[in-house]
Amino acid sequence: MDFIAGAIGGGLSTAVGYPLDTVKVRIQTERHYNGIWHCIQETYRTEKVWGFYKGVSASVLTVSVISSVSFGTYKNFLCTICKLRYGAADVKPSKLDVSLSGGAAGAVRVVLMTPSEVAKVRMQTQRNPHPSVTSPQPVSKPKYRGSLHCLKVIAKEEGFGGLYKGCSALLCRDCSSSAIYFLTYSALCDWLTPPGKNKPGFLVVLLSGGFAGVLAWGLATPMDVIKSRMQTDESDQHKYKGLIHCARESVRKEGAKVLFKGLGLNCIRAFPVNMVVFVTYEAVLRFTDHY
Repeated sequence: MDFIAGAIGGGLSTAVGYPLDTVKVRIQTERHYNGIWHCIQETYRTEKVWGFYKGVSASVLTVSVISSVSFGTYKNFLCTICKLRYGAADVKPSKLDVSLSGGAAGAVRVVLMTPSEVAKVRMQTQRNPHPSVTSPQPVSKPKYRGSLHCLKVIAKEEGFGGLYKGCSALLCRDCSSSAIYFLTYSALCDWLTPPGKNKPGFLVVLLSGGFAGVLAWGLATPMDVIKSRMQTDESDQHKYKGLIHCARESVRKEGAKVLFKGLGLNCIRAFPVNMVVFVTYEAVLRFTDHY
């Protein structure tokens, strides 16, 4: 049931946070934006509302699957650790147990997530002006006509490895942030739940999920920047040779502050998105337990 609850929560959260995710990716990968508001204005001016939702359909489906795997892996890994360490799956786990399970969930997620992340980033950074925007030059056809077409083109032009660009940065990002994510959520729920209650109330779940998301994304932002830049590097560009080279070149050209591009946006987006994830997850589990 954890897999189903995770899938529903992930899908809903993606729909809520996708426009800000598009703005975040553009800020991280392109240098001509002066800030969040400038990026929003330019995107709307040239591409209208649809510009914020490029690649959203595939992303909702993919994140649903990934969130399902993430929550399912976390819960099953945690139960296995508790059985091995304490002899029973329903024993209260330690903070180390929760962190290890969260890290494992992040690692498993990366295997499924990388191709869809590459397609999402390419779609979000692709420019195709809205028909209502007047331009003196004829509008060329976009290279990628959709998420599936994007994956097909990448596989054809860049091979199988192209679908896993930025995998190393994504692995570093998700293992650490997922461990912090589940640990923070678990610790806040324990702290905010009154003695004698077996389960946290929905207000506690909302607050704990929101703050867990903010902290996890705050720590994940440097690797998120590197990941996005590596994934926009197409076959004819070859700007970056790998994670270290991408980080070094980005810092050399733009200073250390480049690693924190989109930090504020990540944190703003993380609160409502992860509130939705956890409250949906808990609601589905409690509904099925009740009936």
